[in-house]
Amino acid sequence: MLPPIRRSWALRGHPPVLLYKSGHREKVSIVAAFCLTPGCDRLGLAYQTLKNGYFDNRGVAVFLERLLAEVGALIVIWDGGSMHKGDPIRHLEHRSRGRLIIEPLPAQAAELMPVEQLWMWLKHGQLCNFAPENATQLERLARQRLRTIGKDEQMLRRLFQASALPAPRALLR
Repeated sequence: MLPPIRRSWALRGHPPVLLYKSGHREKVSIVAAFCLTPGCDRLGLAYQTLKNGYFDNRGVAVFLERLLAEVGALIVIWDGGSMHKGDPIRHLEHRSRGRLIIEPLPAQAAELMPVEQLWMWLKHGQLCNFAPENATQLERLARQRLRTIGKDEQMLRRLFQASALPAPRALLR
């Protein structure tokens, strides 16, 4: 709940005062995916939030299963984080019968993960200097910002292209 602090336009010597709660464990976890339609004509964003919890491999598998049901087939590109591997992910991949393909990236390769650009935009751009009263308020604002950017395909393209991952030809137009 401690806000990321960034420069502000406050007068020199008069920094803004950010009041926040400390000594508690409230938080909001988010899982997200960039989605490119099969015809490669639309880039979208899928996400899910979890208040006062975290996404482990079971939670990520549930998110992917729901997304798979919506879109029909997925190619997932991600790093070797613990939430990206394990029995729940392997079982989902097996049950999908080829509709879910997982392409691993090297460990600690955040610069190759397009969704990392989304986290930077959200955390250090949209939510910086914001001291929420509680996790509900933080979740509400994060969802509102994600809903807004999910409708802005050009911004999603810029975030995707800001990663070091080679972009699909469809995103280069």
